[in-house]
Amino acid sequence: MSNVINLNQFRKKKNRAEKEKQAEENRAKYGQSKAEKTKTKADKEKNDRHLDQHKNDNE
Repeated sequence: MSNVINLNQFRKKKNRAEKEKQAEENRAKYGQSKAEKTKTKADKEKNDRHLDQHKNDNE
């Protein structure tokens, strides 16, 4: 005699595994660490300040 399988539990477990796999892919694709985010923000602000210093307001 074989083991009885609850199909609802099997379906839910399969869906959770698929969602976790998708989440892992998204973390690798879109994720940034906090250090990377702050560095990117600091670089952008530095570039903006540099551009603002070189504006020609005589017009």
